[in-house]
Amino acid sequence: MSWRWFPWKFLLRQAARRQGFLDPVRVLSQLQNFAQPSEVIAPTELLRSGVVMHARGLINSLAIQHNLDWVWPYWIECQYNPQNKAFIPRAFSLTQINLTHRNWTALGIPGCEEFPIVDPRGLVTPFYDGWSLDAWVIPSLGKPLIPSRLPAVHQKLDIDDGMMRVITECVNENSKLRAIVEVVGSVKDPVCQLQIDAVASTSAWLVLSVRPYNPEGVSFVHDIALQDDRKSWLVNRKERVFFDTPLDQCEFSYYHRGDVFRHIPSKEDAQAIWCKVGMATAAGMYRLDKDIPRVINVHVPLQDRTQSKDTQRPKWVFPQSTWDESLRESSPLRVPDPHFQFLYEAALRTMVLHSPKEVYPGPFIYRRFWFRDAAFILNALLAAGFKGRVRRALDEFRSRQTAEGYFLSQEGEWDSNGEALWIMRQYCEMTGHVPPDAWRTSIIKAGRWICRKRLSSQLKFKHAGLMPSGFSAEHLGPNDFYYWDDFWSVAGFKAAAFLCEAYQDHARVACFEKEAGALSLAIDRSLEISAAFLQRTAMPASVYRRMDAGAVGSLVAGYPLRLMAPNDPRLMGTLDFLMKNCLIHGGFFHDMTHSGINPYLTLHMAQVLLRANDPRFFDLMTVVADLASSTGQWPEAIHPATGGGCMGDGQHVWAAAEWVLMLRNCFLREETGRLILCSGIPNSWLDKGEVMSFGPAPTLFGDVQVTVRPGPKDVTVTCSGQWFASEPFIEVKLPGCPGVQVPRGAGTVTLERKLHV
Repeated sequence: MSWRWFPWKFLLRQAARRQGFLDPVRVLSQLQNFAQPSEVIAPTELLRSGVVMHARGLINSLAIQHNLDWVWPYWIECQYNPQNKAFIPRAFSLTQINLTHRNWTALGIPGCEEFPIVDPRGLVTPFYDGWSLDAWVIPSLGKPLIPSRLPAVHQKLDIDDGMMRVITECVNENSKLRAIVEVVGSVKDPVCQLQIDAVASTSAWLVLSVRPYNPEGVSFVHDIALQDDRKSWLVNRKERVFFDTPLDQCEFSYYHRGDVFRHIPSKEDAQAIWCKVGMATAAGMYRLDKDIPRVINVHVPLQDRTQSKDTQRPKWVFPQSTWDESLRESSPLRVPDPHFQFLYEAALRTMVLHSPKEVYPGPFIYRRFWFRDAAFILNALLAAGFKGRVRRALDEFRSRQTAEGYFLSQEGEWDSNGEALWIMRQYCEMTGHVPPDAWRTSIIKAGRWICRKRLSSQLKFKHAGLMPSGFSAEHLGPNDFYYWDDFWSVAGFKAAAFLCEAYQDHARVACFEKEAGALSLAIDRSLEISAAFLQRTAMPASVYRRMDAGAVGSLVAGYPLRLMAPNDPRLMGTLDFLMKNCLIHGGFFHDMTHSGINPYLTLHMAQVLLRANDPRFFDLMTVVADLASSTGQWPEAIHPATGGGCMGDGQHVWAAAEWVLMLRNCFLREETGRLILCSGIPNSWLDKGEVMSFGPAPTLFGDVQVTVRPGPKDVTVTCSGQWFASEPFIEVKLPGCPGVQVPRGAGTVTLERKLHV
């Protein structure tokens, strides 16, 4: 009997009805009616991650709301507090998820796959999706100092000496606490190091606690054991926590006894705990004498050390030389805005940290590969000078390509082949390298896959000739015929033709150029139908959609693909709609899925404005800068009331990449056959009279450095390049100044400043 013909739907429907449930087959059918028919309803990977997240959310709902006397992470302390603006009622919410403060900062060593994270109150999660460590001060008299319960702390990312560390400082009326977190050791032996400094105005306990949760919620801890020398814990029988000084006292608790916080101080001095529920907690305590500071150091090896009989804390080195080496090829930036400058430096480190080999868009829930995120992140790495790092990542692409030529990160994405081919072309153009022979078969297969996937132009539907219906970039809405996929596919065809030209495969060059032209015509026809339906010149997300926030995806035709001229009415009409209807607190609020202010899509809009010489680009840049955390990071989307993350990873690498690309394009950017300089330098920077510069940095014409020297009434711009061929047409377009061509071979022009914008 064939399983294909087995009556699964009938049996499922009958079983559901017998138990009093809704008919799942009918519900699924109704859900599908909200989307266009598609061969992939939703990717398995997306469903899997959603199930995992909501499974944790269900555990959170069972563990938290009747245990609010525990010390919980910052997001829970806020989200469960009815007097806090982050409060979310829980009446019909089966799962309870961090929707208000999805913020964290990853630390690590370049080339290492381990990313400990620190939350906005200094909670340290050493292992991926694992338990955490928290530090408190419990005085003999007065209020305890619990960072997650404080309305404000001071937290920063320290990168001044070539290292990368998060410093969190807390204070109340009787205590001070400072925690410094960094990763030391080497790529093969990374160690999360936590230094805790504390002082109190009365006798107190300095406490380090093992917490069975992380910034997403509960993470089970079943057993914790104090070793005989009182200088280390063994957690879950596999992970060690070392102290540089023996504990003065140690206390444990299990779930039904409550949080260990409730039992401090205690005359007991336990050795171990086991908890069936998985909510074991521990408190390692050090005495604090009145007004006498104390410092303790904690080390958590990030590789498995359980096989070693040595329980003593070994000595580890600081990886400053590793960071220095990794950042050596980066393009220096100098601007007179310290905050913009810091965000650039932090973004570089974020991208380097998350590209150990492949590229990850986040350290926690997004610690996996997508071609979409990789294309943008690699483009930023390339623009910032990391040529070798980009080449290494591109060499991994072929391992994710199917035999049919599909660049697969998850099923049903019709943009991935275009993105992969486009970033390969970007690499070759911006380095002057020909594509490696090893890429050739992969490139041809990828281009032919787009050819086969594209729908027939003879269809009697509005989507004739376009890419199939799919979920596209996931955040644009239900499955549909998204222009995002079409524009990326055009770019993919053009990239395949360019790369095949380097192989002197003229037949395939002609084929891919013809396909690019045919798809472009199909898009134009479809956009004409949309314009007639909408009665306005603009690009919705799909030919079957009205104008809404999803139209932001169609801006890809202007940035980064430059398939449309900067002032194309369709591009500017779309941008005008988004500016008038989709800004909250000055940033792009994305209604689809994210339901928050999106930093990287706000910067996409700013890039389109920059190309059009519209000064509003800098307003959007400033908003994004203000939305960054104190450690220089952005979550994927930001809650408009709390200012914390409400969607995705709490440290979104794509957002960091867009910040780097935005600043780079302010100094130098390409248009067809031209290099445009300084079009994003605002008068507020020129007014400070400080020298600004960017580069040397890769461009399509060679490595270029731009220096800007403002004077009281004029500005001198110097451009020096190592050109691949002849010097290109170079134009300086400072806002408020008339455009000036740089004479060939001169390298320097002086412009008169006329007005502020």
